[in-house]
Amino acid sequence: MSRKESAAAAERVFTIELDSRNNVKDVTVPRGSQRVMIEGTIGVLRRAKFVEPTVLELAGSGGVLRVDLSREDLAESKPDCRQEAATM
Repeated sequence: MSRKESAAAAERVFTIELDSRNNVKDVTVPRGSQRVMIEGTIGVLRRAKFVEPTVLELAGSGGVLRVDLSREDLAESKPDCRQEAATM
């Protein structure tokens, strides 16, 4: 693997897909589209921690992604969801 490929592999990419514009707080969406998809990268992962009891923050070299999620949410998630995440 080349140096460039290994650097790209270390970057954390995210995709957000929403079924409705009503689920979007602020983004530009093409005219006529009902579906929303946001893709990007936060770069190389620098830190993953809970910054509040219900906010998981993933900070990378290129940005920050925050999710409304608690440790309890993760602990209480259905076993099949945890299994799916482990195999991805």
